[in-house]
Amino acid sequence: MGKIIVAGHVCLDVTPVFAADRPLPLNEVIVPGKLLQMRDVIISGGGVVANTGLALKVLGAETRFMGKIGRDEFGRILSGIFARFGAQNDLTVCDNSSTSFSVVVAPPGTDRVFLHNPGGNHTFCLEDIDLDAVRGAAVFHFGYPPLMRSMYENGGRELLRIFGAVKAAGTPTSLDMAYVDPDSDAAKADWADIVRRVLPLTDIFAPSFEEICSMVDPETYHRLLGKSHGEDISRHLSLSRDLLPLAAKLLTMGAKIILLKCGEAGILLKTAGRGVLSQAGPLFDGWEDLEIFKPSYKPSRLLSACGAGDASIAGFLKGFTDGLPPHRCLACAAAAGACRVEAYDVFSGLPTFERLIERIDNGWEEQNIIKE
Repeated sequence: MGKIIVAGHVCLDVTPVFAADRPLPLNEVIVPGKLLQMRDVIISGGGVVANTGLALKVLGAETRFMGKIGRDEFGRILSGIFARFGAQNDLTVCDNSSTSFSVVVAPPGTDRVFLHNPGGNHTFCLEDIDLDAVRGAAVFHFGYPPLMRSMYENGGRELLRIFGAVKAAGTPTSLDMAYVDPDSDAAKADWADIVRRVLPLTDIFAPSFEEICSMVDPETYHRLLGKSHGEDISRHLSLSRDLLPLAAKLLTMGAKIILLKCGEAGILLKTAGRGVLSQAGPLFDGWEDLEIFKPSYKPSRLLSACGAGDASIAGFLKGFTDGLPPHRCLACAAAAGACRVEAYDVFSGLPTFERLIERIDNGWEEQNIIKE
């Protein structure tokens, strides 16, 4: 057990709560001229620093946050949220940029849509990271480089600087991605090349299938998009044809552990051999040559999928740094993700780690969506 650093993208999430109790397809929500009466609004932290970092706090992990906000009203609200965990001074306050925000449109039974402004995340850099705090930490987790201009311009040079410095400090690294908006500047970057260059510096790589497939195997991604006909792509994935080949490809690029998030279908774990993992440190002992697919747990209700993937990473990292065996860590990841969708915010969705383990051990029903 040790401190987990969570760094990178941070924002304020504004989530309107829909009044309807039935599933609402997005084409019934986004209609020109239509008025929808909402039940409430949830104001919460967003981005990897809040979603994964605060989830780790709720689960009982010692966590340090590293992100950048502006000196504005959204920044003050976000600082207040982190203050609940005694971490109001962890975030860097910048006078020259605004606080990032997302309006999260999450109709019941439908995957969410984000209206996002990156704000100060665009200027985040190595100098915003406290390397003294990183030294001796159990894991350094970084997230959402596609939403941070400094991480993808110049061929991802700043992202490589950060991961190089963390590895030089002797701390294991973990990386999460984000979907690339095809109409943004991020879409102009060569993501396949950036991924290829950063993965040799990455010990745990935890992207969603859609995010990383669109970057390194766009042909397969567009084939699956066409096959899904607007439905959740995770319902149309094949373990043998889609997931395992992609995970194997990512391992050949240099990562040690692949945690491939597949939405409501579950999570795939695939790891490198002993020769590669022996370079990553003692936490990785016993993780060699694994290939495990963990179906998701069935949530008691579905309110918002926002941050579910981040929560699943928190569950995994908590189990991993506590020294739990791989299959147990994967169960913790699936459980944390399922708990997260049962609420609109991380605070009321996630239980303590002990309660999470208890729910797993009490025979929580799985969703067997992927059949082969």
